[in-house]
Amino acid sequence: MEATTIFGLIVAGALAILIIVVIAKTAVVVPQQSAYVVETLGRYSNTMRAGFHILMPFIQRVAYKHTLKEQAADIPEQICITRDNVQVGVDGVLYLQVLDAKDASYGITDYLFAISQLAQTTLRSEVGKLDLDRTFEERASINSSVVSELDKATSAWGIKVLRYEIKNINPPRDVLAAMEKQMRAEREKRAVVLTSEGERDAQINNAEGDKQRVIKESEAAKQKQINEAEGEAEAILAVATATAEGLRRVAEAVNAEGGESAMRLRVAEQYVEQFGRLGQEGNTFIVPADMGNMASMFTLATAILKGSGKQPEN
Repeated sequence: MEATTIFGLIVAGALAILIIVVIAKTAVVVPQQSAYVVETLGRYSNTMRAGFHILMPFIQRVAYKHTLKEQAADIPEQICITRDNVQVGVDGVLYLQVLDAKDASYGITDYLFAISQLAQTTLRSEVGKLDLDRTFEERASINSSVVSELDKATSAWGIKVLRYEIKNINPPRDVLAAMEKQMRAEREKRAVVLTSEGERDAQINNAEGDKQRVIKESEAAKQKQINEAEGEAEAILAVATATAEGLRRVAEAVNAEGGESAMRLRVAEQYVEQFGRLGQEGNTFIVPADMGNMASMFTLATAILKGSGKQPEN
């Protein structure tokens, strides 16, 4: 009786353990952003998304597990030959995402390895189309071309290639040295050109300044001459006006009562004064031949003054 009881307990325990194992094997919890591919008797059955799932024991099993998150795959450095026959080492990083877990499981054995190899071959092809100098300038174009080519191949695998980025382009040391010399020469050339342009602009500015200065000086000289001419003209006009006014008044005075006698006296005084001054200024002088004919001189001056004082006839 006791042996039978012990045997029954052992069997019950074994069954309990078996049930626990079966439940553990058939109960599956799929994490968020993951997809599990289920096979029934070796054939594709369905794809389980995030959540709790129960499988049929010994009939169904989880064959493949995929993450639906964006993945970054490192593309190792490889030697690429540019169009001008320069070897450069290029490496990069590829970003991809699983869109269809079934195609990613059955479309290809190892999609990461396949995409990495395809990225390397595509990169060699794209770099081979460019010269060395342009490989540094056309990084965005190379990245876009690699993504486009990879996307065509991976669409059948349920994979979406999001982007590709070149990390480093490493030319040989001798090429780097030559490029550095070239860049130094270009910088020196630009410095010389900028210096010459600066000197040229300075000379042009100086010449323009001299031109403006000469123009201003000539305009100032012209204005000065105009002002001086106008001043001299006004002075001559003023003198002539004053002289005319003085002669007019003298004529009026001569024509007035006692004017002729005053005029004769004034002329005589000036004549004697000038003649006496002439005798003081030099030892040799010329004396008029007719010294006694002063009366005729006075008569002539009087006639002139009288004539200038007459009004013109209508």
